[in-house]
Amino acid sequence: MFNTEDTYEVVIFSIGDTKAGTKMGKLQLRNTVDDSVLNCILWEETLNRFDAKIFRTGNLVRIVSASFNEKYNNCLVSALELIKEAKLGLEAAEIEQYWSKLQSYINKIEKAELRTFVANLFEENKEKFKIMPAAKLMHHNYIGGLLVHTVECAQFAELNLPAFAANINSDNIYAACLLHDFGKIFEYTIDTETGLIDYAPGFRETWISHSQYGFCICMNAGFVKVARMIAAHHGRADWGAIIDLSEKDIEPELYLIHLIDNLSAKFGKINTRLLEE
Repeated sequence: MFNTEDTYEVVIFSIGDTKAGTKMGKLQLRNTVDDSVLNCILWEETLNRFDAKIFRTGNLVRIVSASFNEKYNNCLVSALELIKEAKLGLEAAEIEQYWSKLQSYINKIEKAELRTFVANLFEENKEKFKIMPAAKLMHHNYIGGLLVHTVECAQFAELNLPAFAANINSDNIYAACLLHDFGKIFEYTIDTETGLIDYAPGFRETWISHSQYGFCICMNAGFVKVARMIAAHHGRADWGAIIDLSEKDIEPELYLIHLIDNLSAKFGKINTRLLEE
């Protein structure tokens, strides 16, 4: 059920097509009082009455008018009120600060061929990389989120490398941290006016996932170890990993990249509302 007096946080929003060919919005809200989750439906005529930015992840809203469907356990919303608007993401100055940090980690790669490969990828795609989210929902889902997540992974690597430096190649570790999610600049889209995130049309049909993209570009360039780390960074095949870490005789550095990525995803700020706390 829902309460029109309560405040809800927007968790996720998407628009799809109904069998009748009309648009339908799916909105998930979290009650800020008891943390319960409310799944909502908005029909096309309702969607047309809203400014899309009201559905931005992290926004605080109040349900003005709705009806609850017991059969489908969801709420049919007809009117919402925006209580507090979440930030779109990083400010321009913050983006440049993180971009400088990213460049410093590229420069830690000693092997010139690998350093040039990584640097060129970022330089050629810098405008898109600077604004892209790291996910639609799970973590760093805001403008600049991918940049923050990538830098965090490199920072985690820097902290841990002294303990493993004798056994692993630090160049490969830094390169894998920087490139493991690079394909997300093609996997997602983000509206810089509303902050709404969606999957890029056609990407998943062509590449399946951002992991496959990163794996392929590194393999094609001859950086096999980096490619294998990217292939394993999701850990398990049912989580999207190309190399499942449950397999036998896996190189230790593959576990390290997975754990680094997971730490950033778990502890990184989930949305822009939390950036302000």
